Amino acid sequence: MLVNKIFSLQNLKNIKNYCVNAAKTVIVKKDGNITTIGINRPEKRNCVDATTASLLTEAIEEFENDDTSYVAVLYGVGGNFCAGYDLKELSQADDFAISSKEGNMGPTLRFIKKPMIAAVSGYAVAGGLELALLCDMRVVEDNAMMGAYCRRFGVPLIDGGTVRLQALIGLSRALDMILTGRGVTAKEAFEWGLANRIVACGTALGQAIQLANSLVKFPQECLNADRRSAYNAAYSAKYSELLQYEQDNGTPVIAKESITGAKRFVSGIGRHGTSHNLTEKEIPDWEKEENKRADLKHKL
Repeated sequence: MLVNKIFSLQNLKNIKNYCVNAAKTVIVKKDGNITTIGINRPEKRNCVDATTASLLTEAIEEFENDDTSYVAVLYGVGGNFCAGYDLKELSQADDFAISSKEGNMGPTLRFIKKPMIAAVSGYAVAGGLELALLCDMRVVEDNAMMGAYCRRFGVPLIDGGTVRLQALIGLSRALDMILTGRGVTAKEAFEWGLANRIVACGTALGQAIQLANSLVKFPQECLNADRRSAYNAAYSAKYSELLQYEQDNGTPVIAKESITGAKRFVSGIGRHGTSHNLTEKEIPDWEKEENKRADLKHKL
């Protein structure tokens, strides 16, 4: 009887913990000197809304201020890293205001004080690509896709994408991705230097944690001093100025094109990464039903 009661209490505790975690759109765990930060909106392919962006900023700041945590791993729950900003939320906006002076997807408009590794699975596109670029290294699953998919709907890269991407892979390749909005496979990303490791499907998080473990064994002050010097050299000591220009240059576009583009996406145009037939059109009832069924299937 006592064993059954203990078992029942344990089940109740597990259910309670599951419900609490399920409600959180950002999950933070710490194991030794490593912090894992997970975007937990799998039904939305981990698109980031304003609330999630705020939670991401909070989680990364806590990691930076924790003297016992040396490396963070950023990942997405449920098979996708992040499919960008939540266009449904954007489509309902009458105007656009910067979510935070630090960025719209999280703390993307500043230098992160300690190393972060992105564990990339599924889609890392639009703002999700920018989150991956925020990290120092990217461990990418072999079937993952990266790209500036926001090109299709007039949503500019204003979370560090235009600054970090060209610094990582060069201007010519960065313009290929930015102007065409095409998807880049893991193989191509690795050949270009966008991906640091290619791993089997379903293993990115574990492999990223293993990579993080290889960093925590080193003297941390020296590691971080060299890291800061490398960033300083890459951006000619003008990192914050470059990020601010991107923000000032891109933000006016959102009111002119992005909100309208987001409404087109919500209506069913350009779903699942397609870049054809992006112009406004009257959608027949049968296609609306198909889109509803597809959305329901993704939620399940």
